[in-house]
Amino acid sequence: MTQRGRFISLEGGEGAGKSTLLAGLRDHLVARGVTLLQVREPGGTPLGESIRAIVLDPAHSSISAESELLLMFAARAQLVRERIAPALDAGQWVLCDRYVDASYAYQGGGRGQPMERIAELERWACAGLKPDMTLLLDLPVSTGRARAAGRGAADRIETEADAFFERVRETYRARAQNEPQRFRVIDASASPDKVLQAAIAATEHLFEAAA
Repeated sequence: MTQRGRFISLEGGEGAGKSTLLAGLRDHLVARGVTLLQVREPGGTPLGESIRAIVLDPAHSSISAESELLLMFAARAQLVRERIAPALDAGQWVLCDRYVDASYAYQGGGRGQPMERIAELERWACAGLKPDMTLLLDLPVSTGRARAAGRGAADRIETEADAFFERVRETYRARAQNEPQRFRVIDASASPDKVLQAAIAATEHLFEAAA
């Protein structure tokens, strides 16, 4: 019988350094002998990538909070069924750039959508699939936005005011506090090497659990 793979999600606000950490953590896991699938949200499938283009396009400034939430979960439902669940069942590990916690933080905390509505969508769209571990890159909003400003043109969500991202951060931190067994909070204001080492240390027990 094939041992189920492990599911790691990576969360954080704008400019937290997720892309840098993803690359380093991916290389570490592969070096450890892990067969790895790396995906992102929204996206990860042809349908999801099309939804991503709509959601992040600044030209679609009139998208309602309700529509944004449903689009995120439409992309997520497809990703779970088309890629994440089959990979885990085949014994692969999955490294996901954002997952359902992002909807609680951005559409819930940021947009003000009811948390119980998001929870109901999670139960329906995610088919009970939760990460084995969630790495939360945490840093002050001002620091993250200063970093993100150097990356080029802002997408639709990145154009939001600081108050929006403060609510996002507060929601992420509250979720981490409420689920300490799943979350590991990493100080993203540290150097990329220190962030990577913290992430590697946090994921070590997953190898024991998968043995």
